[in-house]
Amino acid sequence: MTRSSVHGEGTRPDVRQDAAGREGGRRGDGGTRRRNGRSGDEAGGGDGSGRRGTGEGRGTGGGRGGRRGAPPVRKHRVLRWSATTLAVLILGTAGAGYLYYEHLNGNIQKGKRSGGDSTARKAEPNAAGQTPMNILLIGSDSRNSDANVALGGSRDNRGNPPLGDVQMLIHLSADRKSAAVVSIPRDTRVDIPNCEDPDTGEKFPATNKIINESLARGGAGCTLTTWENLTGIYIDHWMTIDFAGVVSMADAIGGVEVCVDQNVWDRPLPRVPGGSGLKLKAGKTKVQGKQALQWLRTRHAWGSDPLRARAQHMYMNSMIRTLKGQNAFTDTGRLMNLAEAATKSLKVSEEIGTVKKLYDLGMQLKTVPTDRITMTTMPTVQDPKDANHLLPAGADADKMWAMLRDDIPFDNKGDKGAKTDGTSDAKQPASEKASADPAAAKDQIGVLVTNATRTATLGPVSGRAGAIAQELVGKGFTKAARDSSVALSEESTVVRYPSAELEGDAQAVAKSLGIPVSSVKKSTDVSGVTVVVGADWRTGTEYPKPKAPKAGDLPGSSDAINGSDSGQCMPVYQPYRW
Repeated sequence: MTRSSVHGEGTRPDVRQDAAGREGGRRGDGGTRRRNGRSGDEAGGGDGSGRRGTGEGRGTGGGRGGRRGAPPVRKHRVLRWSATTLAVLILGTAGAGYLYYEHLNGNIQKGKRSGGDSTARKAEPNAAGQTPMNILLIGSDSRNSDANVALGGSRDNRGNPPLGDVQMLIHLSADRKSAAVVSIPRDTRVDIPNCEDPDTGEKFPATNKIINESLARGGAGCTLTTWENLTGIYIDHWMTIDFAGVVSMADAIGGVEVCVDQNVWDRPLPRVPGGSGLKLKAGKTKVQGKQALQWLRTRHAWGSDPLRARAQHMYMNSMIRTLKGQNAFTDTGRLMNLAEAATKSLKVSEEIGTVKKLYDLGMQLKTVPTDRITMTTMPTVQDPKDANHLLPAGADADKMWAMLRDDIPFDNKGDKGAKTDGTSDAKQPASEKASADPAAAKDQIGVLVTNATRTATLGPVSGRAGAIAQELVGKGFTKAARDSSVALSEESTVVRYPSAELEGDAQAVAKSLGIPVSSVKKSTDVSGVTVVVGADWRTGTEYPKPKAPKAGDLPGSSDAINGSDSGQCMPVYQPYRW
């Protein structure tokens, strides 16, 4: 209320009105001073000394010299009216908030977390009871809407199953003090497991193809399972976003700063069709909307798929710095804009399919300092079957996955050897957990040993397959035999098995040779338990124990970028400069 209900108010000469027409008490001895921006009657009246009044002087002047107030019944009526109004306002606001919350929840699309059989197991809590969190972010090239067709090009592809052109694993450490992001280039050939489409029930057999096809073979759950089987890392959640979603999120943020070393124009060239259309001058530029999508989709102008991943990492780092600088999590208006854009743009695994759970997840991400965020790309080598495709780079890729499985930071900026509770973490490394599948008797397990010791500079070690097969026979695996085919090339020794019922057998074989459980992998390339003796085991019959990686001990081929590095710029491939 802005005026008192006392009769005669405003008629005394010693009562002044402020510019808003509100009456204030006299600033003399009898006047009640404003407290916290409220006039005397709003503060409850007074006797000039700051004590609550007793009924007299309840006019705006509030002094003892004033007239006695109106009968109590009128004051009580005013209070009842005020209380009723306040209650209506509170209930109305709460109702609107609830309806808006439900509106946001209604925006979110959800799907099953996993799409096939996986061998990965969730990490055990550390000594402080904390566990790491892994989230798979998938950028879909879906063209199944007018907006996506307009942004993504070819209308001929409308209606086709979407492909996962961008795939990144976000790893939050158990103590939430560091984070790692690993991309796998879309043209990397991997084993894709049996998957089932959760919407149509269509079943897809296991295959060996480039990883971006996994999204079309059962949705994001199939991509998640593909990652789990490749890396041995349990992935808690997935999120997908399409072309239109990237544009709306970039607009909600208000733009993200990117940088190029030279003028860039990613356009069709003779004998090289396509291109994102990105056109920027050298230096730093804030991109948003369609231009942000062009940055993320550009490949030709950078020169390769792994370099496109680097450009995406630069964008994500810059976006995180922008959000932190905007205080997006405490600015209500900006948070609402982001919430609207995010809930309309994202499809998520069902266990995080509410606004509250997504907000809680965002708050966990927010706690990580930018200088403890490391963006990387899985080390790769050229696929000998197709020069346009890639393969995981053996030991380097395995080292990265081992660090994530065992929650070893990608940087060395944390407390040296300290855990969150000040003790050492004595839990068994996630990479060394045994299978729940029991092994058959040793003399019943068939094992094929393959010589893959050849490298780019060294020839194969003669007789390696036979020597290891004989070692296995001596350990009781009487059905072990060497593969007499031409020697292959494999950087790291691995034990492969074709189906879940042989996992325990494969682990038993690995254990007998000293091969770590993390090197036991399911694969459609074999018909039984197969020991592939790699270039890392050229001598001896006991597998050499690999050194445990330390914090920050990343392979040089991981192309790591720190989240606080704002000086990164993309070099432009010569044909796409202007």
